[in-house]
Amino acid sequence: MVIHYKCPSCGGDMVFDSQSGKLSCHSCGRKDNIENFSEEFITTTFSEDEAKEYHCKNCGAILMTDADTTATTCSFCGAGIVLGDRLSGTMTPAKIIPFTISKEEAMKAFTSWCKNGRLTPKGFMTADRVKNITGMYVPFWLYDLNSKVKVNAHCTKVSKYTRGDYIYTETQHYDVYRDINIDYIKVPVDASQKMNDEIMDKLEPYNNLKDFKTPYLAGYIAEKYNFDDKDLLPRAKSKIGKYIESYISSTITGYSSVDYRSKQIDTRPRQAYYTLLPVWMVCYDYNKSEHTFAMNGQTGKVVGKPPISFEKVAMWFGGIAGATFIILKLISVIMGGGLW
Repeated sequence: MVIHYKCPSCGGDMVFDSQSGKLSCHSCGRKDNIENFSEEFITTTFSEDEAKEYHCKNCGAILMTDADTTATTCSFCGAGIVLGDRLSGTMTPAKIIPFTISKEEAMKAFTSWCKNGRLTPKGFMTADRVKNITGMYVPFWLYDLNSKVKVNAHCTKVSKYTRGDYIYTETQHYDVYRDINIDYIKVPVDASQKMNDEIMDKLEPYNNLKDFKTPYLAGYIAEKYNFDDKDLLPRAKSKIGKYIESYISSTITGYSSVDYRSKQIDTRPRQAYYTLLPVWMVCYDYNKSEHTFAMNGQTGKVVGKPPISFEKVAMWFGGIAGATFIILKLISVIMGGGLW
């Protein structure tokens, strides 16, 4: 099933506008609230081969899609297309964070980010080699987790005092117990096999969750999850591990030493939400190599590894070495009381 959103005024194709948060017509500029958009202006078509092949209602072109795609644009007419049959049942997202940064703003932010690279090659900093920039909704699971923690530790307090000619050291010993209950809300873990987990983690944080509605996808690419909430639960637990350890430490303070005898951490899920989060993917061609960067479609945060100019690195270290030599020389002159 292919879903198109048609303009009530002119019949043109409508897409989600990140600036206004409304459906916007490419042809006449009309904007409509998503909640109030009439069902009579939503058109659908069905394909015999629902796994791979769809037909664009706008121009009739055949659309060949990846099996994981849930929203795309027609390569022939540019119409925003939502593949509704791939968003039903267990594949229906519960939440979504819409794009708030437009394609033009994303490109401007990326250009600015490139220019801040002190050690990047000069040609790279112009950001004029972008092959494409794609707005994509990436599937995530958001977990509400509860951790019950029991801690047993041996702690000491050491004090010193003087009496007459003697210095005394006094050590007091304590058995410390902690029974802790911690809740973590909306812990994100990306559920796409194609996405780099490290890059997706660094794009955080996101906020302002909304209930899912298909019009948010119009004009963007979206994918369905490859891993369900049970598959990714171990990773969600791993993400909060360091925060649990930090919290435990914060409850045992004021001691000279802390020796943990046992830690029992039982983390269980309360709820998991299938959610789509906005990401701008930027492909950049430099020096016959392709570099991929990701941008948080809500905050504009850019994550990626730009190329490094070895010439600039050499100059940078050379400058440090030169400055260090001058400082050492000045110190020797001052200590020696002479001039050079």
